[in-house]
Amino acid sequence: MILPATYQAALFLMILSMVCWGSWANALKLCPGFRFQLFYWDYSLGLAAATIVWGLTAGNLGHSGPAFLPDLMNAPLGSILFAIGGGVVFNIANLLLVAAIDVAGLAVAFPVGIGLALVVGAVSSYLFSPAANPVLLFGGVAMVVVAIVLDAAAYRKREAGAPKDRSSSVGRKAASTRGIVLSLVAGVLMGGWYPIATHGLGNAAHPGTGPYAIAFYFAIGVLLSTIPANLLLMAKPLDGKPPVDGSGYWRAPLGWHLAGVLGGAVWCIGGVANFVASVAHLAKPIGPAVSYSIGQGATMISACWGVFVWREFAGAPRSAKILLFFMFVFFLLGLGAIALAPLH
Repeated sequence: MILPATYQAALFLMILSMVCWGSWANALKLCPGFRFQLFYWDYSLGLAAATIVWGLTAGNLGHSGPAFLPDLMNAPLGSILFAIGGGVVFNIANLLLVAAIDVAGLAVAFPVGIGLALVVGAVSSYLFSPAANPVLLFGGVAMVVVAIVLDAAAYRKREAGAPKDRSSSVGRKAASTRGIVLSLVAGVLMGGWYPIATHGLGNAAHPGTGPYAIAFYFAIGVLLSTIPANLLLMAKPLDGKPPVDGSGYWRAPLGWHLAGVLGGAVWCIGGVANFVASVAHLAKPIGPAVSYSIGQGATMISACWGVFVWREFAGAPRSAKILLFFMFVFFLLGLGAIALAPLH
């Protein structure tokens, strides 16, 4: 299998994971009117298919450990079960987070959900596999959390200037409360899937199952859990909308299905890149905590899409744009601190 031999290569993979994790949801914007539950069938299939492509290509090349197929066959049962379990936890968290976005909007769901996930994931990953300078690591995590809070404040400033319907204020308050609860649950689960999935992941000091095989079994967990979880959300949506008609999936244009597959494949590129970077054979190991923390900077990437591509803040007040500026400053400072953590 191919593993990065230099820190620069590993850092590139971690940044790639951040970009992919912050970009995959743009595929849903290519499918106007496509309920997320229907989109998610194609998304999960695209994610699983991409792990096979990664495994049969990069997982079979290079000289760092066993090839993909032998690694799959010889993986210990514990590693397989942990990877599948991580996929299940991730999938439930992802579905809940999207439901929270539908209920309360990005301003509430992303900062609460992903901010909590970043803290939970960084701390738990470090406890399971301590590596890197903890001061730089957790100092960087703190600055990224500040950036996420500033992101939330900017969204609130933008929404404060939007026209309001007084008759629906009570309904909005109830929806916001429900969205916060969903975001908190999603954040805890989103922060917990990574140390579970990578529990059996090998490294230079303790050889184990390779990242490409772990990614494949992780995708199996995603697929297995999608069937009951997504069917339940189709019948009882958490966003207050009517139940989803499954026949709408077959009536959707081919382009929408391709967009869903693309979204899953993009997330998978980020996931595999993150797994691979965390086990790079370097003198000073990177570790899952650093790799996951940089990857979860995806919130800021999604903010970049919203600001610079989708022009979500085109008519926002000046105060919101100032908050956005400081958001990016804290994000870059935090990312820099986390990136330097393995070198000290």
